[in-house]
Amino acid sequence: MQAKLLTMGTASQNTNGRWNASVWYVDEHGDKKRKAFSGKTKKAVQERLNEYVANFHEQVKLANEKCNQTLKQGMTEWLRVFKYPSVGRVTYDRYENSCHHQIFPKLGNRKISSIKGADIKELLNDCMRKGYSYSTTKKAYQLLNMFFHYLELEDMIDKNPMRNVDLTKKAIFLSAQGKEVKAKCDEITVFTPEEIELLKTEAFRRYKNGNRKHKQAAVYFLILNTGLRRGEVCGLMNKDIDFEKRVMHVRRSVKEFYHREDDMEVGVGLDTQVGPPKSSTSIRDIPLNDTAIEMIRLLQEEVYLGEDAPLMPDSNGDFTKPMNLFNRFKRLMKEAGVKRTKHKGLHALRHTFATTLINGIKQEDGSIKYLPIKAVADILGHTTTEITELYYVKRDSTNLEGLTDEFNL
Repeated sequence: MQAKLLTMGTASQNTNGRWNASVWYVDEHGDKKRKAFSGKTKKAVQERLNEYVANFHEQVKLANEKCNQTLKQGMTEWLRVFKYPSVGRVTYDRYENSCHHQIFPKLGNRKISSIKGADIKELLNDCMRKGYSYSTTKKAYQLLNMFFHYLELEDMIDKNPMRNVDLTKKAIFLSAQGKEVKAKCDEITVFTPEEIELLKTEAFRRYKNGNRKHKQAAVYFLILNTGLRRGEVCGLMNKDIDFEKRVMHVRRSVKEFYHREDDMEVGVGLDTQVGPPKSSTSIRDIPLNDTAIEMIRLLQEEVYLGEDAPLMPDSNGDFTKPMNLFNRFKRLMKEAGVKRTKHKGLHALRHTFATTLINGIKQEDGSIKYLPIKAVADILGHTTTEITELYYVKRDSTNLEGLTDEFNL
């Protein structure tokens, strides 16, 4: 419902000499309300009254304009005004991708005022039918929720269409796509010992003239032994390594995002930014094992430009772009004969590291050596152990074999 004024208000003087005025109006929910003003002089009260009425009309006009916008126009403006200054560039790119690929194709040309809960539910169902992942669909749902909540708070819509729209439960969503419902820990992808050996053999291969076939290949096994994110390893500097204390200081990360022109439109290529890591807990010290130290030594033997230079510089001596590192690892996997899947890529090295520390390694005496979940979460830079356990550790039941042999009931 559109808000409207019922009276324009007139100023009158009380017996105590003060001046008062009031206006009656109906808000966007249809409720009748009153706004009162008081002052020492008639002029002061009239000025406040006139200012309120003018602002009221302006807000009604603005609300009407917003509601008559298409969803694409409204969300694009909202993203640029409210989200671009307040979220990271990578997050903003993700929001924009969600709009362009999941939301706008279905509802982008619809007027905001005409969109109902059923329309949004149909959009989510359409994502499910088209085979989008649950996380992708969830991101579209959350983005719509934020946008319509903003419109509701600004009194630009009579009713929030998201109020009665629930996201389909993951099990039902996957079942509708004919996919098996798995525990999160079973969906995690790690490299097998055989695959790691294939990668090592290929990574350090040399041409007949003695030159390395793969540039800075030791970095992949540094990740495998430290759990670094690709942006973090690209942001390492030589001064971050303390060989004496066998520790690495993670203090920065290289991030990539779409290059944008002056009008905010996406241009050609990616921009990079060197800044703090993903979160406050990502600023951390990581212990170095013998393999990690060896890999760092190999990287420095290959290229060393000083303590204040990147550990893994590009050809110009600058920080290597994470996308270049990712593409080089894809090539390594292909030439090593290791099959790459949607989730088995560079980040799977981090998962393999976490899984090994948590599940442990069986010792010669039959015992299993492992690290507590809290220690692993600290090494990975996670805010909670739940993130580590749910999303980074693949369940391994082989270590349970025979553990209950002596517990016959």
